[in-house]
Amino acid sequence: MKVVMEVPDELKLKEDEVKIAALAKLYELGKISSGKATKLLGISRVEFLDLLGKYKVQIEPIQRRNF
Repeated sequence: MKVVMEVPDELKLKEDEVKIAALAKLYELGKISSGKATKLLGISRVEFLDLLGKYKVQIEPIQRRNF
């Protein structure tokens, strides 16, 4: 699936920032594993966990679901 979204210029967000925020939220909700998120972002797990801290997302998802 490909998602296309328009973001107002005044938000001054880069495409990568939106992608990271979306994947961080999906991880927090237990919808995606950290491994899957790192593959989609092309970064290491340590880098992803660091990003979670910047987005104030708990390291362990609230709910555990089968991935």
